[in-house]
Amino acid sequence: MYPPAHPSTSPSAKHHATRPRQLPAPVGAVLSRLPAYPGSVLLVTALNLALARHLPADVLALLLHRKLRIEVRDARVAFDFAWNGQRFAPCSPARPGGAASAPLAAHTPQTTGTAPAPDAPDLTISASAHDFVLLAQRQQDPDTLFFSRRLSMQGDTELGLVVKNALDALELPVLDPAQWAPRAVLARLLHKL
Repeated sequence: MYPPAHPSTSPSAKHHATRPRQLPAPVGAVLSRLPAYPGSVLLVTALNLALARHLPADVLALLLHRKLRIEVRDARVAFDFAWNGQRFAPCSPARPGGAASAPLAAHTPQTTGTAPAPDAPDLTISASAHDFVLLAQRQQDPDTLFFSRRLSMQGDTELGLVVKNALDALELPVLDPAQWAPRAVLARLLHKL
């Protein structure tokens, strides 16, 4: 799979130039074999440190015991979590036989009138790994990704819009990968001492 010698003469050159970046398929195949629960633990740790204290009380009340899923399409992984009233908590993976063990004390059915399966999320947000990074760095607008079909929501769309609007209203620092370089982390630790 080599690019054409003269991209400007290729009929699909424009399509390749605007195609979003994806993880290589072999990387996705390896990641899809990893257990999801440890990834969910890492995700909720980051959410609790960076986001939870900034969310308004009405949004947290709406999130209470609602199962959310972040699905990274190209990595073929999904992370399930819920707000338990005090913090975001990972949802346990589904047990054999379909029963889920999750930190959900109550389940609110979707507005369709039928309750989803016990392990089904109330809201799934899907995108590529690159698009999630762009969102975290505030280099891309969620509406732009949504209307270009690079970001999708399934399930309770009202919940999804409330979450999106709450996140848009927050003045959170932009995710800067350089701040997590070992030298930068060490400098912050030494400054606190």
